[in-house]
Amino acid sequence: MSRAEDIFQKLIYFGEDAIDEFIINRQSEELFLDFKQAVSVGKNFTTLHRDDRKNLAKAISGFGNSEGGVILWGVECSRDLEIGDVAKAKVKVKNVHRFLSWVENAISGCTIPSHNKVRNHIVSVDKNGDGFLATYIPKSEISPLMTTGNNSIYIRSGSNNVPAPYAVMAGMFGRLPQANIDLMMGDRKIEALENIEEDMLYPNSIDNPPEQYVKLSFALQASNSSNVIARELYLSCRTIDNGGEYNKVRFANYNQMDSISGVEGQLNLITRPEFRLPPRGIIRFCNVDIIFSPCIDDDFQLEGVIGANGAAPKDFRIYIPKNKLRSFVARVIRQEEGENKLLAEFFNEYVHGEL
Repeated sequence: MSRAEDIFQKLIYFGEDAIDEFIINRQSEELFLDFKQAVSVGKNFTTLHRDDRKNLAKAISGFGNSEGGVILWGVECSRDLEIGDVAKAKVKVKNVHRFLSWVENAISGCTIPSHNKVRNHIVSVDKNGDGFLATYIPKSEISPLMTTGNNSIYIRSGSNNVPAPYAVMAGMFGRLPQANIDLMMGDRKIEALENIEEDMLYPNSIDNPPEQYVKLSFALQASNSSNVIARELYLSCRTIDNGGEYNKVRFANYNQMDSISGVEGQLNLITRPEFRLPPRGIIRFCNVDIIFSPCIDDDFQLEGVIGANGAAPKDFRIYIPKNKLRSFVARVIRQEEGENKLLAEFFNEYVHGEL
């Protein structure tokens, strides 16, 4: 998930509380976030006010030609000499549902070509019909986007939308759309197994070995969220710390990939030359089994990267401090909590990256 989409989802899930948090924390306008007050408030308006339309067009061009962003309508800013424009107060948009319809009607005419991936969400609305609107503008696959009002091409620079310099424009016109590869962890499963199972963990030489251990399984997958075909997809990951002498990380079912030899504990995979992943397509790189013993004496850490030819690489990391790992393994073995809750804890708290 991109930073811009993360902000948009936060506003969807937390509503006006997220806006309050922006104001309390003096959130500054940044590369992915703009605060705007709506001018379209009078009774005589039948369409978006020209100032709001101008701000919308600049944002669609600037965010769309960069890495995406969000306009939050209904927040007043104040100038901070050190960190720039910061959220100061809420100034609700009058009749926010009407304002939403004006914004949506204006979007297609703001830029050439039009950006058809812009999304809007009413963050909250009071009994008078006033409220806040979030406009999410993802990175455009058909940039550069030029505003229709003044025929300018903008890019996002810091907290501002600025006209693109000639060199940047030349590069944008010559830039082919690139694939965007996202990591997915599917087929998640966690279970406590007896030491007599096929996956036997402890050697016979151990005196009084633990009776159970934990097996966590999932599939490392890649999805192509762009509008172009992806080629030469790759995955590299390695175990930095096992967490204990008897813990193991196993990679399996990657025979459809070309495997490149690496150091012990590292897996390097790349799709074969003839393989192509279409837009919205998903492939499975491999299955991962992590075996956790109750005998924990170190942190657990696994790091990896995923990507494709010409696409920006995405890093991911699984990290569990030893004290939390001891507690987690013990709770799985006691089976006092449901599988779904334990899986949610593991993947929400200990897995980091763009998932």
